[in-house]
Amino acid sequence: MAIIPGFRRSTQPSPEQSPGSSGSSENTPEARATKGRATPTRKEAEAARKQGLKASSRGRGAKGGKEGKKAAREAERESRARQRAGMMMGDERYMPARDRGANKRFVRDFVDARITVAEYFIFIAIAVLLLGFVQNPAMQSFVSLAFFAVTALIIIDTVILLVQLNLRAKKQFPEKSDRRGMMLYAVMRALQLRRLRLPPPMVTRGGQPIKRGPDGKPIKTG
Repeated sequence: MAIIPGFRRSTQPSPEQSPGSSGSSENTPEARATKGRATPTRKEAEAARKQGLKASSRGRGAKGGKEGKKAAREAERESRARQRAGMMMGDERYMPARDRGANKRFVRDFVDARITVAEYFIFIAIAVLLLGFVQNPAMQSFVSLAFFAVTALIIIDTVILLVQLNLRAKKQFPEKSDRRGMMLYAVMRALQLRRLRLPPPMVTRGGQPIKRGPDGKPIKTG
């Protein structure tokens, strides 16, 4: 191509071609950061977003789970304390099904008003077990004889209790269906040590009512 006289071709780069021009997209920080790495697809970006949300929700759920478990334990503890206090007061709403009903209350009061030999059976059995280690034929014979004598006494005392209970129960509960299970319930009650019986005794030995406070403990009257 012919050169026009008086016209000199410029060798300087144009503003669009200058290295520091803002129009070049290859030298921006974003371009340098992503250079050499494939652009993520929409599916990959969506998966990464969901994974981040799951991690965030797991963090919040762990905190909420600990607080929820703590609150549940507190509520359960209060419920047990309320149930025990209600049982100690004789409220049948807080008693197991086997202890509910007027007939069961009648049996408990009848047994608790008496001194039964059966409630001391556990101590007698422990004493016999300990004395059995004594290597003395005379002592072992005496222990065996005493054990059989006490066992016979327990049986006789329990039979007398059941006969008296049956006579009074027939007057109190004429219907046979209302007396079902009362004798077995009385035996199980009589075999327990008085202070360990649940529901606790509501009468003294002799049949006098026991006054109890809001916490279920007996109130001592002077």
